Amino acid sequence: MPSSDSISQPRQATPEFTDMVPYKSINEECGVFGILDRSSAGLGHTLYFGLYALQHRGQESCGMAVFDNHQLRLHKEMGLVNQVFNEHVLDSLTGQVGIGHTRYSTTGASNLGNAQPVVVRTPFGALTLAHNGNLINTDSLREFLESKGYLGHGNSDSHLMALYINYLLNQGRSLKDAVKEAMDACEGAFSVVIATGDTLIAARDRHGLRPFCMGKTKNGALVFASETCALDIVGATYERDIMPGEILIAELDDYYTGLHLEGQGRIESFFMEGPKKENLCVFELVYFARPDSIIHGHSVYNYRMNLGRRLAQISADTEADIVIPVPDSGNVAAVGYSRESGIPYVEGLIKNRYVGRTFISPTHELREKGIQLKLNPLKDVLQGKRAIVVDDSIVRGNTSRNLVKMLKDCGVKEVHFRISSAKVTHPCFYGIDMSNKKELIANQMEDTEAIRKYLGVDSLVYLSVEDMVSVAGYDAPCTACFSGQYPAGTPDDFAATVPGVSV
Repeated sequence: MPSSDSISQPRQATPEFTDMVPYKSINEECGVFGILDRSSAGLGHTLYFGLYALQHRGQESCGMAVFDNHQLRLHKEMGLVNQVFNEHVLDSLTGQVGIGHTRYSTTGASNLGNAQPVVVRTPFGALTLAHNGNLINTDSLREFLESKGYLGHGNSDSHLMALYINYLLNQGRSLKDAVKEAMDACEGAFSVVIATGDTLIAARDRHGLRPFCMGKTKNGALVFASETCALDIVGATYERDIMPGEILIAELDDYYTGLHLEGQGRIESFFMEGPKKENLCVFELVYFARPDSIIHGHSVYNYRMNLGRRLAQISADTEADIVIPVPDSGNVAAVGYSRESGIPYVEGLIKNRYVGRTFISPTHELREKGIQLKLNPLKDVLQGKRAIVVDDSIVRGNTSRNLVKMLKDCGVKEVHFRISSAKVTHPCFYGIDMSNKKELIANQMEDTEAIRKYLGVDSLVYLSVEDMVSVAGYDAPCTACFSGQYPAGTPDDFAATVPGVSV
């Protein structure tokens, strides 16, 4: 079984904006899934389906950790869910408590040593942890743990969280108190599932930056997941979102005693210290989440539809023959644009769904072919047309520029780009892979006209931050990458702090 103990290498420095490889897409950090199910002999299969539904949140590595009568069974490897797990492996992953993870690295290198779930050996047995998000006070956490002799197994922020809990358990804390104190010490974005031999725990950061929900199956099994689409696929009913700053603990015997006596499982809920507010990342709704998910009580599909409608309203004077999406993230907004404007929606770009994650090509010629590996234009549909092209965002700009060239080369008369988000001008420190200003075209170019000329489009329209917030329907989503306003702060804010541990 693959080990989680290898030492990772440092990440390579980010290239300058002008040297960026054109086909690197933005990525979410990961997806998490947890289940407590006393009656399930096929726990591994349930976890598999949950992770499969969350594959879009991370494609570098994945893993599962299950406990069968307190015995840990762990399997994690580099690759996609359907590559890492087969029937033989899943049949061996029986148990009552389990967690799973799909990963894209934003903290810690992309290697097996940083694949999750993370495992630490505590005085009370194995503890496993899976994390979606990104901590911003890792330097202080690492310095503190190193001073206590608790480093050496991986370098991701997720490892730091697990090691911190282990340190506190070794100081005599109960599991509940150790988790709470560790979560209190963490700053940034985290939706976390933790499993021990008989306990399943979920925790969400005080700003609720990443989505996190809870559900139950027909037989009463408790499920935690990054998105509701994962609940749907395992037959679980959505109960509610986990609240910002909330920690939920369910012990196997106690949970099922409550389920038997009261008709509902016993789950203990308590909260981290400090102020708490819902600052869910608005980019989750725009791009990352699956359109069939419900986040913060809102349909992701309807949100994107309404973004497209709003785009059409502010572009009413643009004449065009067709509306086409950049698949797949632009699909729903393009439908909304078409319905609002009355301009026909057509699929002018066909996506190759078997390419996988974008590769980095060593030569200019191969890089130029990169966009054609992913998207191929339907020339008979596009030739001679004035096209509204709807995409969710423009981050680095090179992919969009090459897409425009490809469209015009196949005979599109006019290309009008419509973007269902605002300009991405600031780096994200909360778990989206865009942490360098030099990567962001809207940060490097002064105005929309300069970007339009760089892309080679006939017109370019973005939504405003105010439009995005208004359509979202809740007061204070995180818009940091669009506005530069960071609700949980930045790494610089915590560079000199030390976690407050009373031992």
